[in-house]
Amino acid sequence: MSGKRQMRRALLSVTDKSGLVAFATQLAGHGIELVSTGGTARALRESGLIVLDISELTGFPEMLDGRVKTLHPKVHGGILHIRGNAEHRAAVEEHGIQPIDMVVVNLYAFEATVSKPGATFAEIIENIDIGGPSMIRSAAKNFEDVTIVTSPADYRAIAEELAANAGALTRETRWRLAQQAFSVTAAYDTAIANTLQGIVSPEPAESPVQFFDPLTSEFPNALRISYPLAQRLRYGENPHQRAALYSDGSGTGIAGATQLQGKELSFNNLVDLDACWDLVQDLGKDSDAAGVAIIKHTNPCGAATGATVLEAYRKALAADPVSAFGGVIGINREVDDAAAEEIAKLFVEAIAAPSFSPEARGRFSAKKNLRLVEVRHAQAARALKQVSGGLLLQDADHGSVSATELETVTVRKPTEDELSSLLFAWRVCKHVKSNAIVYARNGQVLGVGAGQMSRVDAAKFGAMKAVLPLAGCVAASDAFFPFPDGLEVVVAAGATAVIQPGGSVKDPEVIAASDSLGIAMVFTHMRHFRH
Repeated sequence: MSGKRQMRRALLSVTDKSGLVAFATQLAGHGIELVSTGGTARALRESGLIVLDISELTGFPEMLDGRVKTLHPKVHGGILHIRGNAEHRAAVEEHGIQPIDMVVVNLYAFEATVSKPGATFAEIIENIDIGGPSMIRSAAKNFEDVTIVTSPADYRAIAEELAANAGALTRETRWRLAQQAFSVTAAYDTAIANTLQGIVSPEPAESPVQFFDPLTSEFPNALRISYPLAQRLRYGENPHQRAALYSDGSGTGIAGATQLQGKELSFNNLVDLDACWDLVQDLGKDSDAAGVAIIKHTNPCGAATGATVLEAYRKALAADPVSAFGGVIGINREVDDAAAEEIAKLFVEAIAAPSFSPEARGRFSAKKNLRLVEVRHAQAARALKQVSGGLLLQDADHGSVSATELETVTVRKPTEDELSSLLFAWRVCKHVKSNAIVYARNGQVLGVGAGQMSRVDAAKFGAMKAVLPLAGCVAASDAFFPFPDGLEVVVAAGATAVIQPGGSVKDPEVIAASDSLGIAMVFTHMRHFRH
């Protein structure tokens, strides 16, 4: 370690006061003078500490409801002057500016204010911190001489280093804290910019603020992303790739899931869990049915609905029990004891559900490596994909169709049972890699043809993989049949009704083939490519 700097004066001004008094007491124990503002100063005095008010340091009172208190040359001059620069030293001495060696600041709770129900525009604007970011940037810029502390999580380590170095801190520590500080101000400014960009109108200032619907709002002129690190992963898709998980901080979705047991989640676990969680949310959209999806390499090898989780799981597993081995399971209801007893018979990597009953957790506890995660529902507004030199951003695929929106294009109309099965197959097909064909019946996937270069091959592969009989099933295609050949494959496999987007120049030929084969066909006029 090198470049130690003695801490003689610290300026403290924090919104989050957790751990503040203990940390300030340790600073004072090293003879460090404490300078503070407003509520921070009161909290320190009430604990018995001696504190110099910022107004005593600057010779100027806090004013404008606290908007102006640290924006003063005696604050920023005390932070920014370079101790080894003779001209800087002469300037601060001439103007009576005292050095400030440590700045302890965390910012107004802007995001907490925004998320508060009924927050007004005036409240949001007032919670934009001005002096805090300015002090943070000043101290971080001058890290060679000044220590910037932006998080209570750092108090303990700093106190220990001060104790080990008789009130001094190393250059390595000051640099680490400076790097962290610029990340804090960058994230703060990003949150402000993104929030203000999403507000419909600033008027009236005292009314609850109205935000644009993220599902329909325009794409921003500049894409600002600031996700804090949630977890470093062992590796990425393969052991030679490094990886990490970043979270939006909402505590929802797979990134915000609570892991109840099992080994550390891997990169591939997280990708598969996200795929199955998205699918089971779709399965439960329009009914109270339990939904279960079994995912392997982001594609469903089984999916089903049922009156209970146990019934849905058994139906999902029956579609392809071989592929289900070592897969990931998503469930849209609480997992009870009966379902857990059955699921525990299969080796799976991870299970995602909104909750697990105590009895279910007891069942799974014997499988020490099985990862159980509880997930709160989240619906992403946008989907992002990295390409060389940039990013692609699109609306997330929340598209769906109801029975009344389907167009029957064949002479024969689907029966009620077929119609129900068609809508189920369509929901599942949306979550299968293109080209995709899904065979299903009565809320149960029977076969999946995923990720094939030819739609004919997808139809053949899905039929070949089917373990259960396909006679009397329905089939879903994520995009139109460009020729009748793919349709002929699914009918030969046993499908009596087909759901597809339509839109091909060959639609008349495909419809004519359907009529010739005696099946029902409906158009959704909505495509679900998934690359």
